[in-house]
Amino acid sequence: MEKLKAYILESVDEIKNKVTWPKFNELQSSAILVLVASLIFALVIGFIDLGFKNALAWFYKEF
Repeated sequence: MEKLKAYILESVDEIKNKVTWPKFNELQSSAILVLVASLIFALVIGFIDLGFKNALAWFYKEF
């Protein structure tokens, strides 16, 4: 039980004193970058899916 208590106390100390937290504007710009990249990735995957769907529909219609 002492090891668990020491682990928790060391973890709290590290989070409070040793971790460098980003400023709000850095955090906001990173969040916007992730949002835009996720949207672009989703659109690319959607277009690829649409292309495969149309190609397979054409293939099944032909045979």
